[in-house]
Amino acid sequence: MVNEIMDGFVQAFWLIVTLDPEVVEITLRSLEISLAATIIGASVCLPLGGFIHFHEFRGKRILVNVIQTLYALPTVIAGLFLFLFISRAGPFGFLGMLFTPVGMVLAQFILITPILIGLTISALSTIDREARMTVKSLGASGTQSVLTIMQEARFAILAAVILGFGRAISEVGAAMMIGGNIRGATRVLTTAITLETSIGDFSLSIALGIILLLVAVVVNLILNVAQQR
Repeated sequence: MVNEIMDGFVQAFWLIVTLDPEVVEITLRSLEISLAATIIGASVCLPLGGFIHFHEFRGKRILVNVIQTLYALPTVIAGLFLFLFISRAGPFGFLGMLFTPVGMVLAQFILITPILIGLTISALSTIDREARMTVKSLGASGTQSVLTIMQEARFAILAAVILGFGRAISEVGAAMMIGGNIRGATRVLTTAITLETSIGDFSLSIALGIILLLVAVVVNLILNVAQQR
């Protein structure tokens, strides 16, 4: 078994070095889907998180608690409910999103939404109240105050976005249910690793696993560089 594992690593290294077409295709598709979900999620959730933080309304504490609880939303549960909505028998089946990259982007968007909103609220909460009062005392308008405070919390907000991307690219349950793991169409890193492991193709599984780890390392390095600057 040890020899098989070592052979798998050797073959995996060769697949990566030679830029095997299938490995490249799966990797690029994974990045495209997860980046799209993260960009859309950030565009929607960061302003929404800011709105929740800067406004007082009845039930705000309960809403924040619900959002934080959804951090641990199981991917298969999200995939199940989305499947019911976009399947042929579902209310949005006419859109034809099931077993497509668009459907997978939507699934990942749903998964990272609580993280982006909740961590944006937490990031803004770390800004000292005196700093907020100082901004207002200098004559800043409501919009200017919000933008200034979000600028102060930009590193924590960036960390939230990167964490959301990590959650998106590493999930497998919803990707399998909504994408169907179709070769050449919806197969991504996590679903390909699951499939290739189950059929005994350890070299390809290890190669894809190494790439997934490298993506995580690169994302972490970007966060560290941004925070240091």
